[in-house]
Amino acid sequence: MIGLISATAAGAAGRDRLAAAWPTRARVYDGSVGDAVRRAFAECEQVVCFLATGAVVRLIAPLLGDKASDPGVVCVDEAGRFAVSLVGGHAGGANELACEVGELLGAEPVVTTATDSVGMPGLDTLGFPVEGDVAGVTRALLDGEPVALHAELAWPLPPLPVASGGVHAIRVTDRLVPPADQNVVLRPPSLVVGVGASKGAPVDEVLDLVQGALLDAGLSVKSVAGFATVDAKAQEPGIVGAAERLGVPVVTYSAEELAKVDVPNPSDAPLAAVGTPSVAEAAALAGGGELLVPKRKSVRADGRPAMATCAVVRRAARGRLAVVGLGPGARDLLTPRAKAELRRASVLVGLDQYVDQIRDLLRPGTRVLESGLGAEEERARTAVEEARRGQAVALIGSGDAGVYAMASPALAEASDDIDVVGVPGVTAALAAGAILGAPLGHDHVSISLSDLHTPWEVIERRVRAAAEADIVVTFYNPRSRGRDWQLPKALAVLAEHREPTTPVGVVRNASRPDESSRLTTLSGLDPATVDMMTVVTVGNTATREIAGRMVTPRGYRWQEEAK
Repeated sequence: MIGLISATAAGAAGRDRLAAAWPTRARVYDGSVGDAVRRAFAECEQVVCFLATGAVVRLIAPLLGDKASDPGVVCVDEAGRFAVSLVGGHAGGANELACEVGELLGAEPVVTTATDSVGMPGLDTLGFPVEGDVAGVTRALLDGEPVALHAELAWPLPPLPVASGGVHAIRVTDRLVPPADQNVVLRPPSLVVGVGASKGAPVDEVLDLVQGALLDAGLSVKSVAGFATVDAKAQEPGIVGAAERLGVPVVTYSAEELAKVDVPNPSDAPLAAVGTPSVAEAAALAGGGELLVPKRKSVRADGRPAMATCAVVRRAARGRLAVVGLGPGARDLLTPRAKAELRRASVLVGLDQYVDQIRDLLRPGTRVLESGLGAEEERARTAVEEARRGQAVALIGSGDAGVYAMASPALAEASDDIDVVGVPGVTAALAAGAILGAPLGHDHVSISLSDLHTPWEVIERRVRAAAEADIVVTFYNPRSRGRDWQLPKALAVLAEHREPTTPVGVVRNASRPDESSRLTTLSGLDPATVDMMTVVTVGNTATREIAGRMVTPRGYRWQEEAK
């Protein structure tokens, strides 16, 4: 819950805007400001105060306890110009909250934590439990001192400016090892605990069994990603309660699914009870991985039969591949989601000229793998291979990465052993359409005239189908030095079904500094003026030039009524 506090009418206006935007997330605290701050600080995970920072500092100073448990606090000035992350920037989420408040109120987020100021992720913001000298290792990273990365598990991490060695180190492991001096240990969610339980098994019995199994195997409970069991036990209180105490989810499988999993210790008891010869081992192994702790039974102090079993599996790290569309070129048409993925990736793969467009957005430590024109398949393979090594990878393309770009070859290479995320971008057709007016107001199609990968016979058949169907056509890759006859041929096909006066829009380098555009007609377009940086949009029989703009109506009815 986010507590909202204000002292003046101006502050109340901003407070109420946030309350309206967050109807289920926010709570308004009225009454005296001091009492409101104390109540919100005790009851909420985050607090937004429409007060001076000095006043908030005095009010919360006696309330501060520990940064791991204190709420994040954001201050907004009376004029609503700034949203200041005051306390709990990382652990309390105040940095992200300041940005969110800024976006809603049109205020400038003010974030002063050192790592955020230089574009480096904080070690306590990576989404993993962290132990050890976080402040010391972070300071070493900020000061440019060599910090080694010892990754026992190849888990996808954001970019960090690490070295091959150094006094300071970051260790990625699920093993139960204490951090050494000047070291930080990151606990990846690499362990899955399969759990079986008799009806009515106590929570403490299940929890003691799991924690004891992990301790004996030298594994950290902080690396447990979740429990797994048979679906017949999905609501078993002992399993659900133990998972809640550890703060992990419970994943279930059907008995039929578990019966197909090869396990070292099958048993007749679960087969008779729930229809599978194994619950704990089979459930742990159902998602793949290495069995670290075979089936183990709980021990009861009263000597009665065990009511719980567990097994522990280390799942393989899943790399992450984000296929990112950069848009047509203008920075303000690069989506916030695309920016976030670029900053999240530890490896960037892309065409050299596209890399140059966004190099300044990359975080320190990002490994860049760039290549020239004509290496699309190689880039796709490289990106997938890096993801399979457990890396967080961004593969970039212009426009939308799924439109004549890198998504298709990358997904053709990828299998289900990595996570793939698609990030849409503004296409060249959309950018050109906005410049021309509204040429895509009704049904439209995009066709690439490059026959490097598609036979011309197929392209021509598609152009003819679009012509016969009276669909607006946007041509990508219309003409190059070695391909100068395809565009005239395509225009001739369209001319068989459309008037010579049909509007045609030509846009070169849409949204870039050297952008140019013009309106012409089907008979007036000179193909020699078109190149590979150009998008050509040919209207349908309803498209008109209105006040110098190319417009295709959403339907024909209103046009007929206007006659």
